Amino acid sequence: MLSELLGVSRRTTQDYRDRGIIPYYRLDGKILYAEEDIEIFLQSHYRPKFD
Repeated sequence: MLSELLGVSRRTTQDYRDRGIIPYYRLDGKILYAEEDIEIFLQSHYRPKFD
């Protein structure tokens, strides 16, 4: 599940969709994400851990 991969709640992933932050596709009532789109999102929002 994408929310687990990103470490956020399912509601947050819905918010990302609603705000157009992560592109998605709807197929037979399921929400799908392209792997490339998720990779772009992760690279553009990467923040190193603060120690």
